[in-house]
Amino acid sequence: MRICDDRYHRERERHELALRLLRHEARTQTIRALTGLSDDRIRKLYRSYLGDVRRESPRHRGKSPHQIAYFTRSLRLQEETLALATMLVLLDVIGEAGAPAAPGSAAALLRGELLCVAYEAYRLVRPAGLISFEHAAFLAAALTRGEQLRVSWCGGCGGLIVAEPFALRVRRCQQCAGGSEARC
Repeated sequence: MRICDDRYHRERERHELALRLLRHEARTQTIRALTGLSDDRIRKLYRSYLGDVRRESPRHRGKSPHQIAYFTRSLRLQEETLALATMLVLLDVIGEAGAPAAPGSAAALLRGELLCVAYEAYRLVRPAGLISFEHAAFLAAALTRGEQLRVSWCGGCGGLIVAEPFALRVRRCQQCAGGSEARC
């Protein structure tokens, strides 16, 4: 039996993505939703490959983030949300709203890979960023649904913004809203 056979390819991809997500400190439920691996298998992967390295920083437990208000708490978080949303748009992580991909399917694995790439690019641009991987996954899902936050365009300069979907005024970026359109 060769490990490179096509029938083992998807299983290997699932495990590789799970390890990548574990390195980003993703919660078990996030890993399960993308890879389709069982909770037990995820814990075993963590113990086998990352247990010794991560003893000083244990895994996050509990529910994943679920409050949109996190992304608008401060000016810095709004700027970081915009930087992350830009990466998500550029890498086409934010897709059409519809039925979510089945855990472990080719579409879910691709979305997980792209989400990792977008988050890693965000961390390169913002090494001391405040947004965790779990918040990044939540932001990507929220922007895809478009119910509470949407990617939009500034009415002044045409730049990318993250805004509420039912704003009553023309949406503007922070620079245009501050009256300094020349800086856009």
